[in-house]
Amino acid sequence: MLEFDGLHITLPLKGEHRTVVHRVDLAVPAGSAVALVGESGSGKSLTARSVLRLLPPAARVGGDVRFAGASIPAMDRAALRTLRSRDVGMVFQDPRAHVNPLRTIGDFLTEGLVATRGTSRRDAEAKAVALLREVGVADAARRLRARPAELSGGLLQRVMIAAALLAEPRLLLADEPTTALDVTTQAEVMAVIDEARAQRGLALLFITHDLALAAAVCDRVAVMYAGSTVEELPASGLHGDAHHPYTRALLASRPDAGADDEPLRAVPGRPLS
Repeated sequence: MLEFDGLHITLPLKGEHRTVVHRVDLAVPAGSAVALVGESGSGKSLTARSVLRLLPPAARVGGDVRFAGASIPAMDRAALRTLRSRDVGMVFQDPRAHVNPLRTIGDFLTEGLVATRGTSRRDAEAKAVALLREVGVADAARRLRARPAELSGGLLQRVMIAAALLAEPRLLLADEPTTALDVTTQAEVMAVIDEARAQRGLALLFITHDLALAAAVCDRVAVMYAGSTVEELPASGLHGDAHHPYTRALLASRPDAGADDEPLRAVPGRPLS
């Protein structure tokens, strides 16, 4: 369903373009869950954003990203609009950065359906309420009248999941969706995403720095370092089948990887060369 074929991204820095994603080769088959794992700065989020062409305007993209066989970089405006409004949903890392603080949750959830599907406001609100309930938002009808500042981080992230599912997409992108949340809320949010994916048969590309979380949620794990995918393996064989030195270093650096009296192992070097 989703394929990255030699994806290469450069961004302007101090008068010249710097390579921030060197090479990503990865496939996310229909109905599967694939994690893209790496430390901050390795290029994971840029890779995910390239699927919806949400990169900075000055970015230069090489290679190809395909959805259902169609090249995303080559899409015209109409095809890109369909991709964003129907085929792919995205849950971002910081929900507060992606909602208008002056508008209500109801406005945020329904405007896409009204604008792109011709759905009536009443029907869009009914669908939004049903989805909010599905993702665990209590008193969903009342929440439509609330503004983002009135919701906790965990509750707002559930709203973002509902927003991503409203258009009934075939692919869900989840970019570090639990980073800003406490441990208990993290588990709840991931359970919501996992259940929604299973019920709908969605494909999932899950961006994270947490190997344990990736293994718990996904079928396969791809490891990214210095802007490139360096290894891909089944989630069930993450510990026994890892061969690349960076994957092994990531596994060894987890707090629960060694004895209690051992210092944590750091991964040397920088995420981007």
